[in-house]
Amino acid sequence: MLTLACIAGCLARNANAADTPVPNVVVILADDLGYGDLGCYGHQRFKTPNLDQMAAQGARLTQFNTPAPFCAPTRSALMTGRYPFRSGMTQNPAPDGPAGADSISLAVSEITLAQILRSAGYATGIVGKWHLGHKPASLPTDRGFDEYFGIPYSNDMRPVKLVDGSKTVEYPVVQATLTQRYTDRAVQFIERNKSRPFFLYFAQAMPHKPLAASEKMYQKSGQGLYADVLAELDQSVGEVLSSLKANGIDDRTLVIFTSDNGPWFGGSTGGLRGMKGSSWEGGYRVPMIARWPGKIPAGHISHQHAVTMDIFTTVLAACRVKTPDSRKIDGLDMMSILTSAAPSPHDFVLGHQGPRLATIRDQRWKLHVLAANQMRFNRNNTGRWIDPRAPDGVTILAPYEQYQPSDFPGLDSGVAAAPMQLFDLQADPGEQRNVATEFPHEVTRLKTAYDRMIQL
Repeated sequence: MLTLACIAGCLARNANAADTPVPNVVVILADDLGYGDLGCYGHQRFKTPNLDQMAAQGARLTQFNTPAPFCAPTRSALMTGRYPFRSGMTQNPAPDGPAGADSISLAVSEITLAQILRSAGYATGIVGKWHLGHKPASLPTDRGFDEYFGIPYSNDMRPVKLVDGSKTVEYPVVQATLTQRYTDRAVQFIERNKSRPFFLYFAQAMPHKPLAASEKMYQKSGQGLYADVLAELDQSVGEVLSSLKANGIDDRTLVIFTSDNGPWFGGSTGGLRGMKGSSWEGGYRVPMIARWPGKIPAGHISHQHAVTMDIFTTVLAACRVKTPDSRKIDGLDMMSILTSAAPSPHDFVLGHQGPRLATIRDQRWKLHVLAANQMRFNRNNTGRWIDPRAPDGVTILAPYEQYQPSDFPGLDSGVAAAPMQLFDLQADPGEQRNVATEFPHEVTRLKTAYDRMIQL
């Protein structure tokens, strides 16, 4: 519960800037978008002109990591500014998952970004995937959002139902129309709140499996379904940015675009090892673009490391609202690296493997304290993997031509995984060669920092 003391602490603002209007904030979170999926991150075939333009007009980070290589833990980190092990959100809620998964939710003791901003006078809305609890009392409207429209969990978890507030408005969901309907709702939120400060959390379903694109975009890219889906996702970002400009609030809106983890089959890690679910870098590293005309210089690129929780703290700093002082906040204000050649605000960032911290990295070195993991898939006698959550034309309405393990999105080579492996991410971004025996002092330094972190 958000206590009066917490609210009072969070509402304190910088008196010297009290006369300057606070910015609006739009956070667009793609689902399973790979580090190498966008044109501005080097993809040669996938076309993403609106996101490429957003990067050209703002800042792009090349070393932005998530704290976990799958959905809910990263989303909890964004909402709370805390590593998942602190909030207890280290698993995915799932209505059709293993025992106990149906009841997982973000603890009521956690304070969300939406709660803080709403208490500071912001209109708060979420469109898309929540995945921090789907039972009564754990939906977005119970956790600081004025309104909600979306699927409460992943778009392959049955029942795939579309919720408006707390009411189911469509089941099964026609996923081919989902991206555009989400976009329409996001634009409507902007238009309805253009005269007051607002926070819009736009958590897209795509490109999480099952992939689906509208009739307008389906089979139009010439590069397959994944490219069709990215083209529609990119078009959605363009519509949001156009809405901000049309409503005269473009220059006072901070827009952040990123992903919750690395890619599934069909996507691209941009040459990194592994994929979603893996503690190789392909599971953690994602695109991150930020745009705020007049505040973030156009075309800025930073190679400094940062992590998802930094969005929480950066947004609060931009809005001149204090972070909660009643708990440990891991996120740091990254505006300096979005606007200048400043060093990372972090000495280290860490990565989860389930409930445990598995990796620690700095600007150059990455230590796998736990042996790197990677998902394995059973295949039938034809060599194909049968997705147990595939579209069935009844409860999941989406195209059937989904991607296979043969469309692996990252490197699947290199030294076999083992505990306490060290990689030089500057010389070997694909984590092919363990150099722990060559640099034992770096192993010791990183392990010491890791041990200190888990004791805090």
